[in-house]
Amino acid sequence: MPRLMKILSKYIPALHFHWLTPWYDEVIRRLYPEQALKTALIAQARIQPNQRVLDIGCGTGTLALLIKRTHPAADVYGLDVDPQVLDIARKKAEQARETILLQQGTATDLPYDDETFDRVFASLMLHHLTREDKRRTLAEAFRILKPGGDLHVADFGKPQDRTMWLISLAVRWAAKAHDNIRGLLPAFMAEAGFHSVEEVSHYRTISGTIALYRAYKPTGEETGGHHPGETS
Repeated sequence: MPRLMKILSKYIPALHFHWLTPWYDEVIRRLYPEQALKTALIAQARIQPNQRVLDIGCGTGTLALLIKRTHPAADVYGLDVDPQVLDIARKKAEQARETILLQQGTATDLPYDDETFDRVFASLMLHHLTREDKRRTLAEAFRILKPGGDLHVADFGKPQDRTMWLISLAVRWAAKAHDNIRGLLPAFMAEAGFHSVEEVSHYRTISGTIALYRAYKPTGEETGGHHPGETS
């Protein structure tokens, strides 16, 4: 609890100011192809009935709710450090009559036991973290995933053309996105222990390239780096 209170005293809200939080959903809808991006992220996860799914940095709960609607038999959890966005997420879940297990906490010290979840998501949150905290968050995601589980990330990625590169010059200074734009997220995932790390797809946006990543936690019996069912 003391560590959480220390983090709460210095964390930056999603839109940098608390008074902008009520407009977060509208801003995201206007800046990004949110529905397409989140739908694709969920599709690549291939969630199965009764699996436990966590959305780290769930914000106002948009992704967590979409996961629950798409896979009603899954147990969906959401975690965020910001109590204000969690209040919005709870209200949205109540209005939608969906059960999402929401909890306040920090991504760098997840309040869950080892090997708890089958799927872990992180959507547009890693770029808010320092390099050290990105690595700690990915290590925590690896810890709480069951062997054979997947990590699915949507965040700023390496620009795929000159236009996206020029846009990234502004973004990398507006947020802690420099490592993302250098294309280092896959390397950080591999450092955390993940196998089969790949960029599944990417999207051009007015803020730069948003990439979708998938990474796999190997089982103890595996010696190679491939997800079951993949070819070498």
